[in-house]
Parts: sequence; C-alpha cells; structure tokens
Amino acid sequence: MSGPLTGLKVIEMPAIGPVPFCGMLLADLGADVLRLERLGDSGLGLPVEPKYELLARGKRSVPVDLKNPAGIAMVLDLLGKADVVLEGFRPGVMERLGLGPDVALKRNPGLVYGRMTGWGQDGPLAQAAGHDINYIALTGALGAIGPAGGAPVAPLNLVGDFGGGSLYLAMGLLAALFERQNSGKGQVVDSAMVDGAASLMTMFYAFRASGRWQDQRGVNMLDGGAPWYGSYECACGGYICIGSIETKFYAELIEKLGLDPKVLPKQHDRARWGDLRAAFAATFRTRSREEWCKLMEGSDICFAPVLNLEEATQHAHMQARNTFATLDGVTQPNPAPRFSRTPGAIRRGPPGAEGTDKIADGRAALSEWGIDTSAAAAAGALGTAA
Repeated sequence: MSGPLTGLKVIEMPAIGPVPFCGMLLADLGADVLRLERLGDSGLGLPVEPKYELLARGKRSVPVDLKNPAGIAMVLDLLGKADVVLEGFRPGVMERLGLGPDVALKRNPGLVYGRMTGWGQDGPLAQAAGHDINYIALTGALGAIGPAGGAPVAPLNLVGDFGGGSLYLAMGLLAALFERQNSGKGQVVDSAMVDGAASLMTMFYAFRASGRWQDQRGVNMLDGGAPWYGSYECACGGYICIGSIETKFYAELIEKLGLDPKVLPKQHDRARWGDLRAAFAATFRTRSREEWCKLMEGSDICFAPVLNLEEATQHAHMQARNTFATLDGVTQPNPAPRFSRTPGAIRRGPPGAEGTDKIADGRAALSEWGIDTSAAAAAGALGTAA
C-alpha cells in the first residue's frame, strides 16, 4: 500500500531541526523527499552514525556544491520538477543563491515554496540568530511554563521548532497543494516559529482576556498551579500525573486517594490550593508508582505514570498501538497520523544507514528526477563526494 502523499516530489534544502522534521513527516506519508546536503555536511549538523539521523528517514540525499554555478543550475532543474521545496535559511539567502521564490516560481509556476524561519521573513529580528527557546520566549509561551516562583522551563523543542514550526509548515504546504488543484498555481508558504507558537497559545490568550489566566507561572489551571492538574512524586521516587478537571473525575480521584471530601478544601478554592496540594502530595508519597498505576490506570481520573523515553516504548498501551518501531536497532516513533486506506510507513532508513549505499541511492534519485548524474558530476555540481 502507498501512503497518501505518494507521487509528491519534495526538495529539502540543507537545514537542521524543523525543516528535516517537516521533510520526515512528508516522507513518512509517502512523499519522494530528496535532501540536498552541503558538501561534507550530514545536513543535520550532528556527528552521528547515519542510522541515528532519524529526521532523515525515508529520504534519499545528494551532496550539492552551492558555491558552484553548476550546483545552482542542478538545483534549479530539480525545482522545475518538484511539487514542494523546503528551505530554512535566513531571509535573503536563497535569493542570493539565485534560488529565491521569484526565480523558482518562474521556472515552475506550480511549485509550493516552503520557507521556515524562527523570526519570520521580515520584522526587526528577521536577520538575528536564534533557537527554539528564543522564539517561544517572544510569544509568551516560555514565560507561561515553569513552577511558581521559579524560572521558565524550556519544553524541549516541541513548541517552537516542531509544533510551531514543522507542523505549521506541513499544514501550510498541504493547504497550498490543495489550493493548487483549483488555480494551477504554486505560492510561498512562510512558516515562522514565532507565528506558529503564538497560534498554539490562542486558547491561553482567550483565558487571559476573560480573566481566567494570570501572567504568573504555576498559579493557573493548566500550568501546574491547580493541585488536581499536575505531577506528584511516589514512594519509589517515580512520578504520576493527574488531570482531574471535571467534577465527576475529581470526585473519583478523591475516592481513589481515600481522602474525605468533607474535610478537604473545595476543588476551586484557589486560596486553599496549597493545602489541597499538600494533602495530595502526602497521599501519593505513600505508595509506589506501580501501585498507583494498578489502582488508577484506566479509570476516569485522567491519570498516567510519568515515563522516561525507554519506559514509554515498553508501556502496554504504546505497544498495543505499535506507536514505536525498531529499525537497524534504533527505536523510534512510527509515522502519525494513521490512515485507513493509505497508511504511512518508515519506507527506508536514513541515507547511508546499514545496508544502503548513500551515493548510489542519491544518484538513482537524481536519475528518477530526470537529472543526468554523469553530466552533473562532471560539471562539479556534486563536488567530489558523489
């Protein structure tokens, strides 16, 4: 069976982080993603074995000399045959290379030109360096995450790079491809992490406007401030989490904890949340995480153990759904979301992983795209690496 994006041809320019992740999402769903690499660069900027470059899975790659006019000419030829291009350079770099949207769309009017930046293509910070933590800081997201009275806590790279960046870019690309069915025209999709992360915060801006959210960390319903929405340490040193927001779920929590609701502070009495939290904390410390799982897991309390990465792969629910796969000895998440007729799949490991010939696979991809690899190599477009 083929994935829902089978037949889609994607060029991925050299980049790290959110651009390769977006390319991986497309490849997982069947797209033919050809990753261009700087000479001597894995494309991810990480000195690791190929099999660990999971963001490159499902793709083929070729080295391209972007300092050589022949390399630029080859990329233009590829753009002329592509449905989508992904690039994550600072604003203006693709234009200086002669590969900007105006040139590319003139060559291929149906091309969907995906641009990924942190700050956006314009604005006072557009040319500044930055990373995920900086982008989400500017949106209010970072400032809202962390303990009361403590420093903000970075939520990994999930909110900026991948949530606000890759996923919004993927959605934008697919929206532009859908629109192209009617107009026959491509367009530029400008995905900035500050825009995507701000969009992810929409509900919280609504809460704030309605007076249900305070601009302080750890004092609100969904930021760990509410005692019935957070994590607690168990007797074994492990942690569990609860999200007993609704009245009936909260009542079941109190019952399972063995506490007397008549003597406890009321659920929504913010002035006494500290007392309620102390009661919960003391009770959760009386049993191990495993014991609490036996008592609460699968109930309507909205309960789960807090697992590390290894434990997550071993959990019965994750195993039943085949959420993870192991390829070349590397455990990794399976493609998401799921499709009833055209499922996604990890179609191949990263370029150069065990059992694959990275150079041969890259040359085969170029040939399939209609590029004369011998001529490209002779002209220096591929440097000496291919």
